Amino acid sequence: MPPPAPQPRAETLAGKTALVTGSARGIGRAIALALAARGCNVVVNYFRHRAEADATAQAIEALGVHALVIKAHVGDEAAMRALVDAAVAHFGGVDIFVANAASGVQRSVLELETRAWDWTLDINTRSILVGAQTVAPHMQARGWGRIIAISSLGSQRVYADYAAVGVSKAAVEALVRYLAVELAPVGIICNCINPGLVRTDALDHFPRKDAMLAHAEANTPTGRLVTPEDVAGLVLWLCTDAAAQIVGQTIQMDGGYALGVGR
Repeated sequence: MPPPAPQPRAETLAGKTALVTGSARGIGRAIALALAARGCNVVVNYFRHRAEADATAQAIEALGVHALVIKAHVGDEAAMRALVDAAVAHFGGVDIFVANAASGVQRSVLELETRAWDWTLDINTRSILVGAQTVAPHMQARGWGRIIAISSLGSQRVYADYAAVGVSKAAVEALVRYLAVELAPVGIICNCINPGLVRTDALDHFPRKDAMLAHAEANTPTGRLVTPEDVAGLVLWLCTDAAAQIVGQTIQMDGGYALGVGR
């Protein structure tokens, strides 16, 4: 008979280190704080918002763990590798890598310049490849690791002027599947979270922001939008042993919005 499945342990992550890209504010900040509340030391990554990154770090340390703030443009390969190396040098390793940082250019497909295309895919997709390649050996040395990427509904549905971001997020979901198959045998579990429309500052770049929010709120079966804290809660669960058999999946977390109710 096969050995019994391991029983879930207490959901503490005490003593582990998490690197969360784009964690100065929004979803990344919520994830960083949730991990800290469970005992993780956290590397706070930012590119433009130093004051918010410092505030996030202060909130993390108020929870009794350690924070390290690092500025890095994750779309630059050398900078992404240096970010991981700095985290490992400071904390001795990285156990959890949350790829949250994202950017993009709002253009129709026919108006999209290749420079904007490259910028978007470098930040949203290549950064995850480079980050995973750099962090995986450290996780493998410890025999445990979690890699979690944040996607968006644009990976599956078409939104106006969202081509570059949508394609980059579809690539993220595919990349996570490939990483998952290669890394699960060495104890590194990879998954992706695809939240719906989350009310953050990132929406300020959308010209139809108010209409988008109103439509989503009216057509979400649960009656409310997903919050950054909702996403953070799912990240926490994916880091527990209870979720160890969830491998290479993209989990839809949007209150049922993508089911098309009311459309």
